[in-house]
Amino acid sequence: MRQIKNVFMMVLVGLLLTACRSNNIVLFTSDGCSSFPDGTLKQKDLWLTCCSAHDRAYWQGGTYDDRLQSDKALQACVQKVGEKEIALLMLAGVRVGGSPYLPTSFRWGYGWPYPRGYGELTAHELELVQQMEQEVEQGVEPSQ
Repeated sequence: MRQIKNVFMMVLVGLLLTACRSNNIVLFTSDGCSSFPDGTLKQKDLWLTCCSAHDRAYWQGGTYDDRLQSDKALQACVQKVGEKEIALLMLAGVRVGGSPYLPTSFRWGYGWPYPRGYGELTAHELELVQQMEQEVEQGVEPSQ
């Protein structure tokens, strides 16, 4: 009987947590390369576009594999501007600091309410992401 009660309580807590989780994504924002420089002393924005693209992926979130692919794309982008060593440092930084389980403003899935974790976006969530991206491109005030 005690085991049934424990299982019931776990299911109830899970349902409550799911019900409390908001399905709204906030407007996309980018802080550049977060706590890392956006470029060199001579070229201050050398890899900033790489970080902005990376931020868009982090804002949206998704699976663990999506994050790994996004982090490797950041590394490749920074390497492409001629900064192989910087690219390795940045990869290490985002792999450690970008976890969705840390309550930071630059975590994986930061567009969604914390805690989000990893997981495929639902069709509805993808629709919200696309709608938000269109509104940002058009300069329209986002609707939520």
